[in-house]
Amino acid sequence: MSGLSYSEMEGCRNLLGLLDNDEIMALCDTTTNRLVQPEDRQDAIHAILVYSQSVEELLRRKKVHREIIFKYLATQGVIIPPATEKHNLIQHAKDYWKKQSQLKLKETPEPVKTEDIRLFEQNPLLGPPQDEWGPQHFWHDVKLRFYYNTSEQNVIDYHGAEIVSLRLLSLVKEEYLFLSPNLDSHGLKCAASPHGLVMVGVAGTVHRENTCLGIFEQIFGLIRCPFVENTWKIKFINLRIIGESSLAPGTLMKPAITLEPSDLEAFYNVNTSCGPVKDDSV
Repeated sequence: MSGLSYSEMEGCRNLLGLLDNDEIMALCDTTTNRLVQPEDRQDAIHAILVYSQSVEELLRRKKVHREIIFKYLATQGVIIPPATEKHNLIQHAKDYWKKQSQLKLKETPEPVKTEDIRLFEQNPLLGPPQDEWGPQHFWHDVKLRFYYNTSEQNVIDYHGAEIVSLRLLSLVKEEYLFLSPNLDSHGLKCAASPHGLVMVGVAGTVHRENTCLGIFEQIFGLIRCPFVENTWKIKFINLRIIGESSLAPGTLMKPAITLEPSDLEAFYNVNTSCGPVKDDSV
């Protein structure tokens, strides 16, 4: 599994965007030992990010020229002497992404990020999981509404920490799915209710190995546990997975949350029974 944090992955994706197509494809071959055959540029960038073990491993590649890192930093407002050596540029990039991560943590609770990562690590294709997954991450009365539109269309509700935990685990451990979030302003939105519930909406693409299957949209709510310091537990989840064949043209390129922050604020109060995400097809 990728050893990059969310901020590092987002930053490296933008940095890789400065390379031309031939360089991207060659870098994908090197990173994956030619075991992945990307369908296009975006698929290749995704593979590079997923199979890179660290920022250093990725940025030290010959195809990632010193000038590219310098240019990326300049576009981000990080001004560095032009003669700066590559290993120092890499450190500046790491420091910048660490700072960006800390800024985002002020806006979004840590569990919003770590719970999804912990779940995806259970995918057998990514090797032995590094973190424990289980019902301890949920409130006992958690509700999951799972809507999918692939070869068939269905909506299923699950109730209780044990069954919700097992159903989510089966997506990655038995169905080998990997949900790759779109971390720009359209793919990640957050809001908080007056009662302390933090709501997060995240959208992205769904993958099995090197095949993109479609998109997902997930909205979930977290409440801080009063008995354990700095611990948040999931109260409800609404998850939609839509197969590529059911998508409108162009949707796959930039998955986006359909709810605005103002909608998220009212979401829990309006849907006290964990109703579906606003969507006419449900």
